[in-house]
Parts: sequence; C-alpha cells; structure tokens
Amino acid sequence: MPFTQEFGVSRARIRQAFAALEQRGLVERIPNQGATVIALTAVELFTIYDVFELLEGLCVRLAVQNSDLGSWNDLAALFNADLEKSIADGECDQLFDAIMTYRQQTTIAADNPTLSAFLDSIYDKTQAIIRRTLILPGRATQSFKEHCEIIAAMQEGNALRAEALKRSNMRSAREFLVRYIDFVL
Repeated sequence: MPFTQEFGVSRARIRQAFAALEQRGLVERIPNQGATVIALTAVELFTIYDVFELLEGLCVRLAVQNSDLGSWNDLAALFNADLEKSIADGECDQLFDAIMTYRQQTTIAADNPTLSAFLDSIYDKTQAIIRRTLILPGRATQSFKEHCEIIAAMQEGNALRAEALKRSNMRSAREFLVRYIDFVL
C-alpha cells in the first residue's frame, strides 16, 4: 500500500518526510529507486558513542548547574523499587521510558539549543540500539543502578559528580556494545 494511502497524506508531504529523514542521516534516497534505512556499522556506532559520552555528561552538568536542588525529586521517584522490580522481572520497556524521561528533563534543564540538537541527532540514530542494549544480560540492572547514582548526585547539586557518573554510565553501555556487537547490530 502506498504511503499516501496508508497515512492519508499527499505525495509532497511524503517527500518532505523523507527529505527530513535523509537530512538527519536516517535514510538514503536513491533517485528512481526509493529510500533505504541507513544501518550503522560497528565503527560508526563506536565513533558516535565516543561523542555521545561527552555530550551526555555535559548535558547533565549544565542541567544541574541551571536547576534548584528539588528539581530532580520526580526523577528520583521514577527510579524506584517498582522500576527495579520490573527490571528483575525482565520488563526493560519501563526502564527505557524512564531513561527517556531523564534525558528529556536534563536536556530541557541544560538549556543549550546546540547541545540539544546534537543529542537529538544521536538519539535518532541510536534509539533502537539503546533499547537492544538494555535487554543484554545484566545491562538493565546496571543501568538502573548507575542512573540512581547520577540522580542522587543531581539532587545533591553536585554537577561535576553527576557528569562523571553519566560519562561512566555511557562508557559501561559502550562496553556492553563491544561485548555483544553481533547481537546489537
């Protein structure tokens, strides 16, 4: 079924959508052939994660510096015993959603449009991989604990510690990617 019928929009809208996806590096359009989703190679993924670590750390540091101590209580409440139990039961979707909430709140609080644009570009390319990484043996539990530590530092107003912990969290995610690259890609 053509996209115009499936989504009830004009061909011009479909072309605009594909142009936006192409601009974000998510699809490649080939004249007279169509569009294909761009798959990351292992080298590209690790290169992205090197930058991702720095930007995520910067984001949380700026977020803490720009916020009051009580600003992070809702995140602390989100990363609670119920979430930990759902992870123990093998339900990683709730953790993924909690991490996305964390990212949205820290990105907004960082109040840096350039940083936000770079992170959005990375999220677009890595969201499926992040989801796959969370189901790897032990990763969800480790990520939960790491995020609890990050949020505790944020609640204390310790921007540098929060940054260091977030960077450590990103490095540990990268280590899981290295170990399980054939599964993730």
